[in-house]
Amino acid sequence: MFVHTVFFWLEKDLTEAQREAFKQGATTLTEIQPNVAAYLGVPAKTDRPVIDRTYDYSLTAIFESKEDQDLYQDHPVHLKFIENHAKDWAKVQVYDAE
Repeated sequence: MFVHTVFFWLEKDLTEAQREAFKQGATTLTEIQPNVAAYLGVPAKTDRPVIDRTYDYSLTAIFESKEDQDLYQDHPVHLKFIENHAKDWAKVQVYDAE
């Protein structure tokens, strides 16, 4: 398995409409095939010293292989999301695991 996790910190001055547009755009990423599963979420309401809740959204996509994840990276929906929403985030952090 190949797990691709992305954390997004959005620009602080985004309007609610811009935040909603970002969320809708990010949701399209969960529909890109091939994936085993994909989830878009916000920080959970947990409170332990080791938990980072400073991000606005996280995306986790699970693939059967790195090759499948490579297809995702070049997928037109993924590229369109970046084109439309890169201006919306202040920071992006990616963690990939095998």
